[in-house]
Amino acid sequence: MDKLKVNLQYILPKHAVSRLVGSFAASEAGPLTQAFINWFIKRYNINMDEALHSDPKAFKTFNDFFTRELKPGLRPIAEGDKVVVQPVDGAVSQAGPIEGGRLFQAKGHDYSLQTLLAGTSEDEAKFHDGQFTTVYLSPTDYHRIHMPMTGTLRKMIYVPGDLFSVNPLTTAHVPGLFARNERVVTIFDTDHGPMAMVLVGATIVASIETVWAGTVTPPTGPHVFSWDYPAEGDNAIALNKGDELGRFKLGSTIIALFGKEMLAQFDDDFEPGATTRLGQPMATLR
Repeated sequence: MDKLKVNLQYILPKHAVSRLVGSFAASEAGPLTQAFINWFIKRYNINMDEALHSDPKAFKTFNDFFTRELKPGLRPIAEGDKVVVQPVDGAVSQAGPIEGGRLFQAKGHDYSLQTLLAGTSEDEAKFHDGQFTTVYLSPTDYHRIHMPMTGTLRKMIYVPGDLFSVNPLTTAHVPGLFARNERVVTIFDTDHGPMAMVLVGATIVASIETVWAGTVTPPTGPHVFSWDYPAEGDNAIALNKGDELGRFKLGSTIIALFGKEMLAQFDDDFEPGATTRLGQPMATLR
C-alpha cells in the first residue's frame, strides 16, 4: 500500500491539482470556505487558542486561516548570541553534517547540495562541510517561517521542480526529493558565516512567500531565477533572530544550511523525530 501511494504521485498531475487547490484556498467562498475551515480544525485538532484570532469566522479565506498569526509572546525567542533557534513548528526529519557535498534524506537516499541550491559554484562552496537540518511542517503546525539567527539577505533563488508530497512516507521512498521539488532558496550573511533557508514546495502547496518579495510562486516556470541583494545601505534586507522570513500557504518542509564550522553542535534533543517549536534552542554557535 505504501508503494502504491508513492507510485501514484509519479502519475498524478501534481501542479494542476496544487493550483486548483490554491485557487480555492485563496478565494472568499463564504459558507463553503467557513465549512472547510471548520472541518480542517476538527480533522487536524488545531489549537485555535494559540491563534491571535481564535474565532474561525475571522478568516475570509482558507489561506488567511492557514497562515494565521500566533498570539504575541506565545513562542518566546531564546536569547543568547551563541544560540541558534528553531525556525518553525514542525518535526525534525534530519540534522547533521554536509559530507562530500551531499545531504542525507533518509535511509538509502541522499542528494546534492549543488542541485538543492541551483545557484553558482560560489553559493555551493559556502556550505561545503557545513551543517544542515530538515524540518517537516504537518497540516497541524503554524506555517510561518522565522529566522534561526540574525542575518542580511544576499540572494534569493526560485527553482522550478516537481511537487511530490514531503511527508515521511514520500521522503523515505522518492530519491532526491528535496532537490527535485519546486523551492525558494534564500542565502544570508551572518556575523558567524553563511546561512541558507530553503523553502520546499509540495503537493497542494498553493504558494510560497517571503516578507521582502511577497508571493514568489506561483506562477511557476521552467527556468531558475535569482535575485541579488546589497549587504548594506537603504536597500539592504536585515532580519533579526526570530523575525518572520516567509510562509507556506499549505504545508511543506524547510531546510536550514550553515557554513563550515559555524555550529558547535545541535542540541542533544534536536534529532530525527523530535518536535520543534519556533524560538526554542536548536544549536550552539562556535
